This record gives sequence, C-alpha cells and structure tokens, in this order.
Amino acid sequence: MELENKVALITGAASGIGESTALMFAKEGAKLVLTDIDEENGKALAEKINKDGGEAIFIKADTSVPSDSEKSVDAAINKFGKLDVAVNNAGIGGERLPVGELNTENWDKVISINLSGVFYGMRYQIPAMLKNGRGSIINVASILGSVGYANSSAYVAAKHGVLGLTKTAALEYSAKGIRVNSVGPAFIKTPLLEGLDQESKDQLAGLHPIGRLGEPDEVAEIFVWLAGNRSSFATGAYYPLDGGYLAQ
Repeated sequence: MELENKVALITGAASGIGESTALMFAKEGAKLVLTDIDEENGKALAEKINKDGGEAIFIKADTSVPSDSEKSVDAAINKFGKLDVAVNNAGIGGERLPVGELNTENWDKVISINLSGVFYGMRYQIPAMLKNGRGSIINVASILGSVGYANSSAYVAAKHGVLGLTKTAALEYSAKGIRVNSVGPAFIKTPLLEGLDQESKDQLAGLHPIGRLGEPDEVAEIFVWLAGNRSSFATGAYYPLDGGYLAQ
C-alpha cells in the first residue's frame, strides 16, 4: 500500500475532495486525522473508515482559528505518535460580486479560511514533521491560483497566495526533508457547486476542453502520489488538475 504506516492530517475532510482523499488514503494504508467544522459528517466518515478496517479519528476544527490547527496536530501526535502528511484542503467559495461591491467581511472570511488557514496549518504541521526528519505537505489551491476569474476576487487572491506560500515553505524546508507542493483543481463536483442549477453546471463544464467537471477521486489520486514515496523529488511545485482549462 502506497501510504502504509504514514499518518496523515486532512482538513475539510467531511465532504467533497477531502472526503474522497480520506477514503483513498485509508485504502492505501494511512492512519488519519480528519478535521472539519461539520462534526456530524466528519464523525460518520471516521466511523466508516474504522468499520472498514482503517484507522481514523475526527477533530472538529476551524482552519481560520490558529489554536484549532495546533489542536489537530497535537491530536495526530497523541493518537499516532507522529505526523507524516498534511493535506490543507479546507476552503470556501465566498460571495460572487465585483471588487467594488464585495462585502469586506466576506473578503476577510475567505482570506482567513482559504489562505490564513493554510498558513496556520503549516505553522504547526512543519515543527511536528521536523521531528521525523521528513514529511509531505499538500496545499489545495485551484486553477484560480494562477489565473483570474470575474466576481471571485477574494477566492482568486487567496489561492494565488497559497501558491506563493507553498513555494516559500518549500524553499525553507525541502533540504530538511519536508516537501511542500500545491495542487490546482479546476471545477470539481463538490458541495461548493451544489447551489448552482444544471444550466450553470453545464456552462462550467463547457469551460474545460475535456468537456466535463472533475471528480473528487481524480484529485485524490494526485494527493496519494504527492503523499507517498514515489514523489520524493517533487517539491515547490504546482500541479494543475484541470481538464485542460489552463491550456486555453
């Protein structure tokens, strides 16, 4: 199994990409610390993994709160004795308005979860990994980490920030055994798109040369590779997974 004996922390694990990642990591042998603000679905996911023969615990945590990130890492150490992998996945979409109309409180909320939350995670994940002498951090950015998208300024700014944060952390810690990479999914079938009608979803699908939206499992596959030993020379990189979106 690709991730046997590795301990992985996944934020935003209760649904969407995070849920698919948790299930795939468990299948590959990882021991899991799952975090989310959705306690009901998060606990249910951990129970399912344990029932199926894996090992998982759930911690209710808000990535925009630094102490919650510390608590999540502490839980990994206390339960499993170490931390090998972190997938900083939690994120929100935010309001869809032009810059001149965007509510400043919404800006702050999106930045605090999508960007500051990634920093808070790494702030506590990295010291834990340094004790092992190795680790892999995967920050979930977006295709919108490298291009703009009208009426999504806070989201776009946060995801651009994740790319810069990832590259900087990789420069600082790769020689110490900690690899840091980011993944840029395009539009994926997750709860972030649930509020859209079918026509809007079809329009989004049409933006991708491949002709469809992505599946959460397709994103989880690259996470498995980045978390495992086969990607041992990969660090400081950005991996778009976008059905050709950025090739246009």
